Amino acid sequence: MRITRFTHAEDGHATPRIGLRLGSGSFVDASSLTPPSSAHECYDVDGSFLLELKAESERLDQGRGTLPTLDPGEVRLLSPLERPGKVICIGLNYRDHALESEMELPEEPLVFSKFSTSITDPGARIRLPDGSREVDYEAELGVVIGRRTFQCAPEDALDSVLGYTCVNDVSARDFQFADGQWQRGKSCDGFCPVGPEIVTTDEIPDPQGLTMSLLLNDEVMQETRTDGMIFDVRTIIAYISRFATLEPGDLIATGTPPGCGFAMDPPVYLAAGDRMSVRISDIGTLDNTIA
Repeated sequence: MRITRFTHAEDGHATPRIGLRLGSGSFVDASSLTPPSSAHECYDVDGSFLLELKAESERLDQGRGTLPTLDPGEVRLLSPLERPGKVICIGLNYRDHALESEMELPEEPLVFSKFSTSITDPGARIRLPDGSREVDYEAELGVVIGRRTFQCAPEDALDSVLGYTCVNDVSARDFQFADGQWQRGKSCDGFCPVGPEIVTTDEIPDPQGLTMSLLLNDEVMQETRTDGMIFDVRTIIAYISRFATLEPGDLIATGTPPGCGFAMDPPVYLAAGDRMSVRISDIGTLDNTIA
């Protein structure tokens, strides 16, 4: 399944809806299904909402769908995650990115976070924060948790996953390096575009078999395969679950490859009008511009 959030102009309202995107490009509005009892249940693989949505997806495959569909032109995409309980990031998870950052390779996953208010939509314009002149891009594979998980083994870790999405870990490098810790530089409003959708694990059984790139104004700046991670998705989930309970809807950004702007000679920082595109095979493209 390809799980989306979007708005449309039916009856003059712009209420966020959750639904599916079909292979044809049209969208299915699932708002008439049994409403989830909490924000977590929207992403709970064992919850009644997703079970109903999966059943509808199977009916659609058989040509027996019952929910209304919308053309792409009737839809404005939103982040598939509105306000994750946790936005967890992994730093220096590609060898060449650690080298370009002039930092030692981590012996364990390097964990930090972004505030949930940094989440923004596909197509959103990202405002450069006051006081920063060194804002950078980072293409990352996002992992969306679908089951409450604590202290799982690596071999069981993918059972915790709902699906995968594109993430751009936008970073104010001057804030990040001046503070001695990364929270402010990573958490400015709009600094975590997510989307365009969550692709469930039945469509991506191996998250280490994907290609990922970032284009800045149509020029390829980053390009990698996810099997180049130092710590793979299984290891990351198991490691985090040692000390923190993961819950449905939590987002893990798994690290960025080399090619970041701050490491260029001369450095390349984002400016008004710049266009960023994160592209991950089997998932899609996440486009954003700088306001």
